[in-house]
Formats: sequence, C-alpha cells, structure tokens
Amino acid sequence: MIIRFAATVNELKSTDFYCGIRDECRQILDNLQMSQSIAYASVVVRDYDEAISFYVDVLGFELTEDTYLPEQDKRWVTVCPSNVRSGTQLLLARATSDDQNSRIGNQTGGRVFLFLQTDDFWRDYRKYVNRGVQFVREPREESYGTVAVFSDLYGNLWDLIQRKEG
Repeated sequence: MIIRFAATVNELKSTDFYCGIRDECRQILDNLQMSQSIAYASVVVRDYDEAISFYVDVLGFELTEDTYLPEQDKRWVTVCPSNVRSGTQLLLARATSDDQNSRIGNQTGGRVFLFLQTDDFWRDYRKYVNRGVQFVREPREESYGTVAVFSDLYGNLWDLIQRKEG
C-alpha cells in the first residue's frame, strides 16, 4: 500500500482520512499550522508624551502608532527599534489607577525587564551614554556576548546586548 503525503496541513484536512482520525490526532494536526508571535509588550508609563520622547528621541526607536481611543479616554501608543517593525513592539500604557502607578519603573521587581539586541554594541552604548541614558551595570563580556544594563526613564531595567556569532 502506498500512502501519498498531503502537501499541506490544509490539503490533509480536506481528505476523508482527516475526517476519520481520532480527536487527539486531529488536534495535533490543527496545531501544526498554528503561527503565533508576541506582537506587543506593555510598559506602564506615567505620561504618553514623556515616554514617547524617551523611546524615540533618546533610544532612537520609531513611533509606530499613536491613536486616541475616545471611548476609553486613552491612547494606543506603540514604539519599536528603528527598521524592525515586524518584531515585537512596545505598547506604552499610561497608568490609570494607584495599583498601576505603583508598577511604573518596577514591572519586574528589580529584574531586567527587556532585552535590546544590537548588531553593534559599542556604537549603541556610546550613543546612549552621550544621550544621557543611565547604565547601572557597566559593559562586560559574557559567554553569550557583550552586555550592559541600563534603566529607562522610569527605572525599568534593560539589557543592551550584542550576541556572539556562532
């Protein structure tokens, strides 16, 4: 008996074979075509405009969206490193309660929160130092690459990292 393999999961789903398989197998096949990614990571901020200024003017990020949502009296503000619109973007989310305000600058309890990967560590490190970014841990060589820790305008910690090749 010769079995012809379907070219795609969608092609397989259109066959009588797919209709006759057990639910557990069908679920595995359904998950094969799943494509997911993390689109946004929220950073709780005190003020939209001061956060935009830091991320765009100091870190050199690109403002990708700034839309007012009148029904919620808030803005949908997203930024990302320049030339990387296809990756995860930061959603700058203004705190609207005492509980949210208490998280500004400490979203991870003092741990590094975000990792900014670069293709040229020393170029970006010098640029950020010249723009007043506060580095809380000096650059060091690790087995995985060159890294330094800086804080954003609210105190959230970031790794600036250039991974070793290979």
